[in-house]
Amino acid sequence: MKEKKIRIAVLVSGGGTNLQALLDAEKKKILKSGKIVAVISSNPEAYALKRAEKAGIPAYGLSRKELREKYEPEILSILEKEKAELIILAGFLSILSPDFISRYPDRILNIHPALIPSFCGKGFYGLKVHEAALQYGVKVTGATVHFVNAVPDGGKIILQKAVAVRKNDTPEILQKRVMKQAEWIILPKAAEMVSAELLKNKKGA
Repeated sequence: MKEKKIRIAVLVSGGGTNLQALLDAEKKKILKSGKIVAVISSNPEAYALKRAEKAGIPAYGLSRKELREKYEPEILSILEKEKAELIILAGFLSILSPDFISRYPDRILNIHPALIPSFCGKGFYGLKVHEAALQYGVKVTGATVHFVNAVPDGGKIILQKAVAVRKNDTPEILQKRVMKQAEWIILPKAAEMVSAELLKNKKGA
């Protein structure tokens, strides 16, 4: 009998480079306890959806603007339909409500492009994080994978990886280095760690 895997839904908003890192990790068996079964984007035009389609994964583009209060219920119905057991926010720019989060305790992961507790919380996303790091003059930055709770970037840390800041860095250059040297490495690792743990608990249940 084929061993069951934890069913993962990835929530995205843009290009989907972190999604690609997860897809590649699945191919290379770095992510072996979990399987990506759905990709949901808050932007129907996101390139991440094309990456999902190319990989043969069901892809859903939901516009928050158009759906308004039906936005989260729509996500929840997709998660239910796809029987998702773990949710990974990979560059997902919408803040989920406490009610949504409470339905998946310790089952929502997020990747943040800094070493939490630095440069995190409300308003710190994308290039803004790297701009703040450079303005502050830190010599080391990095990325963090953490569980999601009701406080933005406030959940328990799973993995972190440090990245050096160089003298002539711009926010764009630093963003690329943090992705390559930290995000794309620790996100698949954390996904595997949590999936393996969930699988173990499932078998023991």
